[in-house]
Amino acid sequence: MTKFRSEITGVGSYVPPKVFTNFDLEKMMETTDEWIQQRTGIVQRHWVDENTSTSDLALQACLNALKNANMETKDIDMIIFATLSPDHDFPGTGCFLQAKLGIPEITVLDIRQQCTGFLYGISIADKFILSGSHKNILVVGAEVHSKGLDKTPNGRNVGVLFGDGAGAVVVSRRELVNEKTDSRIINTHLYADGNFAKELWIPAPGNALGSERISHQMLEEGMHYPQMNGKTVFVHATKRMAECLRHSCSEAGVTLDEVDVFLFHQANMRINSKVAEMLGIPESKVFNTIQHYGNTTAATIPLGMDDAMKAGVLKKGMLVASAAFGAGFTWASAVWRQ
Repeated sequence: MTKFRSEITGVGSYVPPKVFTNFDLEKMMETTDEWIQQRTGIVQRHWVDENTSTSDLALQACLNALKNANMETKDIDMIIFATLSPDHDFPGTGCFLQAKLGIPEITVLDIRQQCTGFLYGISIADKFILSGSHKNILVVGAEVHSKGLDKTPNGRNVGVLFGDGAGAVVVSRRELVNEKTDSRIINTHLYADGNFAKELWIPAPGNALGSERISHQMLEEGMHYPQMNGKTVFVHATKRMAECLRHSCSEAGVTLDEVDVFLFHQANMRINSKVAEMLGIPESKVFNTIQHYGNTTAATIPLGMDDAMKAGVLKKGMLVASAAFGAGFTWASAVWRQ
């Protein structure tokens, strides 16, 4: 009986052309380039113009991933879209993306796992592929944060962190010949703990706020802007990313030393450096992009994967380990051979 595997056959990304440096933010938020770099590692980020939506960014990333996979849109039989910044409350942004790609009637799934959305999406795609129901799945993470940030001094602690962008991969079914050398998704592990949901969240609009989803008072209080307990997030992120990464490698039967490239979620350079320190990983093996893009949430890992391939850091056949942590709290890890 033929055994199958899930392989990442194409990678693509896209960021809007407009760059906002830390010096640009100094004029808005009463912050400094030095303060931002010391605390986050971010130097610049890309923000969309007023007419660009999340699905617009996703479209370009998906087209680039399809080109990299040497495929056409007609080859795709499922879209998994991870985002916390949808085009509209409903329907899901995956449907808008599907229409722009011109591939009606295929399966479309939107997921809301924030910074871990891409790894959740990879895990879901892997399961669908291995079940035999689908052959080529687009997994895309895309965010437009800039339209939802408080760009005044009141919002500087969070507003400096986020950028806009998209990353996508094609996950395809292939025959498994050699478990040791075949390019394939080896494992994924997904976790969540809702007890910490309000440590990193946007309170409004919502249906748990009384008689109205949104009110003038909520807007005046800034409840529609992201809120974060930074210290709590840092402590849990470093602990959980290290734990799940170690577990994924152990289950895959590989040591951390055998991993060629580590692709971490790009929330804060200090978090990634601490995780590397906790696990004894040389920082030279950790590919970071936060300095260029800021935190693009569900897009950071595929965006980084694409950049790493273009830079010649990530090559076919390499062993990759990835981990992410974000709102929910949610966290995840994965090991694959590129």
